[in-house]
Amino acid sequence: MRNLLKIFKKSSKKDSKRSKFREAIKKKYDTFQNLLTKNNNVLELMADMEEKLSGEYLFDRHYLETNTKLIADGVLSIIEDLNTLAHGRYKELYKTYDDIYKEIKESLNRRPVVPASGLTIPLLNLTGKMSNIAGGKIAHLGEIKNRLNLPTPDGFAITTYSFKRFMEHNRLIEKINKKLLPLDINNIEELNEVSRAIQDMIIKAEMPQDLENAIKNAVVSLSSQPSALSPRSSGLMVSVRSSAIHEDGEFSFAGQYSTFLNVPADLITQKYKEVIASLFTPRAIFYYRTKGFSEDEMVMAVGILRMVDALAGGVMYTRDPNDPGKDILIINAVWGLGMSVVDGSITPDSYIVSREPRAIIERRVAEQNTMVICSSEGNIKQTDIPGSMKSKSCLPVELINILSDHAVALEDHYGRPQDIEWAVDRDNQIYILQTRPLRTCDIQPAAFKLPRRMQGYNVLLDKGVIACKGIGFGRAFVLKDDEGLKDFPDGAVLVAKHTSTKFVTAMNKASAIITDVGGVTGHMASLAREYQIPAILDAETATSVIRDGQEITVDAINCNVYEGKVRELLEYSSKKREPFKNTRLFMTLEKTLKWVVPLNLIDPDAENFKPGLCKTFHDITRFAHEMAMAMIFRTSKGHDITSFEDLMSAVAFAESGEEAWPQPIALRAGIPIDANMIDIDGNGIKDNVKKAAPEDIYSIPFSAFLKGMKRMKWPEPRAADVKGFMGMVAQSASIPEGQLYAMGEKSFAILSGNYMNFSIRLGYHFSMVEAYAGENMNDNYIKFFFKGGGAVRDRKLRRVRLIKEILKKMDFKVNVTEDVVNAIITKYKQPTIEEKLEIMGKLTAYTKQLDMVMYNDDVTDMFIEDFIRDHIKTVNSCQ
Repeated sequence: MRNLLKIFKKSSKKDSKRSKFREAIKKKYDTFQNLLTKNNNVLELMADMEEKLSGEYLFDRHYLETNTKLIADGVLSIIEDLNTLAHGRYKELYKTYDDIYKEIKESLNRRPVVPASGLTIPLLNLTGKMSNIAGGKIAHLGEIKNRLNLPTPDGFAITTYSFKRFMEHNRLIEKINKKLLPLDINNIEELNEVSRAIQDMIIKAEMPQDLENAIKNAVVSLSSQPSALSPRSSGLMVSVRSSAIHEDGEFSFAGQYSTFLNVPADLITQKYKEVIASLFTPRAIFYYRTKGFSEDEMVMAVGILRMVDALAGGVMYTRDPNDPGKDILIINAVWGLGMSVVDGSITPDSYIVSREPRAIIERRVAEQNTMVICSSEGNIKQTDIPGSMKSKSCLPVELINILSDHAVALEDHYGRPQDIEWAVDRDNQIYILQTRPLRTCDIQPAAFKLPRRMQGYNVLLDKGVIACKGIGFGRAFVLKDDEGLKDFPDGAVLVAKHTSTKFVTAMNKASAIITDVGGVTGHMASLAREYQIPAILDAETATSVIRDGQEITVDAINCNVYEGKVRELLEYSSKKREPFKNTRLFMTLEKTLKWVVPLNLIDPDAENFKPGLCKTFHDITRFAHEMAMAMIFRTSKGHDITSFEDLMSAVAFAESGEEAWPQPIALRAGIPIDANMIDIDGNGIKDNVKKAAPEDIYSIPFSAFLKGMKRMKWPEPRAADVKGFMGMVAQSASIPEGQLYAMGEKSFAILSGNYMNFSIRLGYHFSMVEAYAGENMNDNYIKFFFKGGGAVRDRKLRRVRLIKEILKKMDFKVNVTEDVVNAIITKYKQPTIEEKLEIMGKLTAYTKQLDMVMYNDDVTDMFIEDFIRDHIKTVNSCQ
C-alpha cells in the first residue's frame, strides 16, 4: 500500500493522457483498500470473540462491550465505504445493520426491569413468572403454592419495587457503585473493607415511610390469617428470606445472601435492611463478579414467611448430582431446623429412595448431638439432642414417602432436577421452603472406569461423600479459620473442618476441596458443582491426617485421597474444567455472537445473497467484500447491475472523460482458481489479452506466487481421508479446463509491475496476499491474511496451526486469533521476496481442503513436516 503512490506517479509520467483516470483510480482504490483493511480487522475481532467461546479464556464485561462496539463501528464503516464505491446502491444495508445491532444491544443489556408494583404482594398472588417482582426464590415458592398446591408457609414478598424505592430514597446506588468500580475482588482485604463500608451504609439508611407502612400492613394481614403452624411463642414469628432477581435460577447464589429465622414482627424492618445489605457481603460480591453479573443486576426482593417450628428439616435432591441418570432421589435430614444441612455443620441422616418402584434403598442414620431450634423469645438457639433421639432416624417411612412424592412432582413441573429445602413441624406437617435447579456434575465416561484404588500409592483417606466428582492435585492448604482464605494459593487443595459458603472466594483457585464434616446437599456442595471443583465431604479426619503443604491427589470419583502425585489419575482426568462457561457473562457472549459470527451468505450467486437477507454482521462483511471486489470491475457504461454475475462480467474499471478503459483480464493458469485481474500501471500484464496465461503475467510478485501454485498438484473437489487426499495430490492434474475453473470461486488480483494484492476464495476459506518486490529492499514486504471456515473447530485450528508453523519457518511474524492468521515479513531483497511468494503459492494449493483430513494432531504434524522438508528446506539448501 505504501508503494501505491509510486506506482501512480511512475505511470502518469509514462502517459499524461491518463492522469485524470489515475486520480480516479487512486481515489477508488483507496476506498476499496480501506474497506479491505476494515474487513480484515472486523474478522479478526470476531475470531477473538469466538476464541472466548471455548471457555478457556477469561474476559470481563468491558471486553465484551468494547469488542462488540469495535465490530459494530467497523461494519458500519464498511457499509459506508461500499456505498461510496457503489454510489449509494446498497443503502438498504443501513437498515439491515440497524436491525442486527438492535438485537445485539438487547443481548448485551442485562439491566433488570423493575416493574412498578405494590410495595408488598401476598404469596397467594405470586407465580414463577414474577421473579422481576418477587425475586427468584419467593416467586417460585408462590408457583409451588398456587400452581402445584403443595404445602408452603403463608407469607408475602417485599418487592423489587420496594428495593428500588429504598435505594433511591437514600441515594445509595451512586455511592455503592463508586466504591465497587475500582474494586479488585482478588484482593481479599480490600474486598472485606469495601463490603463492610457498603453494608454499613445500607443498615444505617432510613426506611421510606410508605415502605415501612406497607410492611406493617402486610404483617397485620398475615397475622389475621388462620394457620396450621403453631409456634411456641405468643406473637407472629417469621423467617426473613433473601430473594434476589437471579437467585435460584440458572445461577444458584447458594448461601450468598442472608436469611433470618424466627424473627418477631417488630424486627422485620431491621432484618429487611440486613438482607439488602447481604447483597454486598464479600462472598456475594465475589460470586456475582466471577459469574459475570454487574452491580446493576443486583436487585433484591425479600420474603416474609410464617416460621415453621421445625421438628426436623433438610434438603432433598430429585437426582444424584454425580450420576443424574440414576433413577433415585436423595433426602438429607437433621433434627430441628434444616440450616445445619445447608451450612454443612452437622452430618445429616441420608436416605436414598428409588423413584420407580418407590422404595427406600439405603438409609444412613448419623449420630447427631446438637440441633438448632426456635427460641420461645424469638431468634434461634442450639441445644443438645435428647439421648433417646440421637441415634433415631429423623424421618419415619411415611414422611419419606410424602417428601419423595413432592420431589417428583416438583421435577415434573419444572422439567429438570431440583434442589429442595423442606421442614416438618411438630404436628408432622411437611412444608416446602424453597426449590431451585439442581447443579449436576459433568464427568467424562472414562472416569467411571477407574480402578477402585490405585496400587503403589499411600492412601491417606478413603471415606466420605462426594459432592462433585473429579480429580484434583496440589499442596494441601489446611484452613484454620475463614480469615485464612485471603492467603489461599493458586492450585492448592482446600482442607477444612466444616463446609462454608465463604469458600467461594477460593474456588477459582482450588484444585479440590476436602472437609471433615458436611453433606452433598449443602450450599457449599452446590457451589463446588457450579465451579466444577472435585470435593469430598464428611471425611471425618482430613484435617488431622493431612499436613499443611503436603502434596496430595484427590480422587473424588472413588473417594480416595493419596499422598503425592498419582500421575495415572491426572492423565485419566484429561477433561479440562471450564467453570467460566457456567457464567452469566459467558451466556451473554453466546447470545451476542449469534448476531455477529454465523455466516449465512455463502454463495454469491445464490438467491439469498442480498443486502436485506443478511442476518449477522458477518453476513454484512461477506456481502460488502464481494460487492466491493465487484465494484472494482464495474462497467464504465453505468448500466444497472442486478446480480453478482453482472458485476463479474462488467467491462471496465472506471471512466474518466471520454475515454473508457480495458476489461479486467481473466487468469487462465491451469489451476482451479477463477480470478479476474486488473493492471493498474500497465506493467503487470501483457497488453491486449483478455485471458492471461502465466507467461503473460509481468508482475514480479504475482508471477512468483503463481509459479508456486502451478508447481503443486491440486486435489479434486472431494477428499474424505488422508489416503484419498494424498492420492489426489499425487495424481496428474488432467482436468478439463471448464471443470477446472468451475471448482474455484471468484478471486481478484490487482497488479502492477512490482505490486500484487490477491484476494482468494477457496471453498469456505478466504485469504489475501499483498506484496511489493522492487530494487529497494526497504520497500519490499509480504502481508498475508487468512480466515478459515467449513470445518469443526478442532480441524479449523489444526489448519491454522499448520499455516502458522510454516510461515514462522519462513521468518514471518505471525499472529493467530482463533481461525484468523495475520502475518508479515519486511525488508528482504527482491529475489528472497520472490522465493517466499513462490512458497506461499505452494502453501495455498497445499491447504486447499486440508482441514478435512487433519483429523488429529499427529496427522497435522506430518503435513507440517512434509511441507517444510519438501518446499522450504529445499529452497534454503539451494541458497
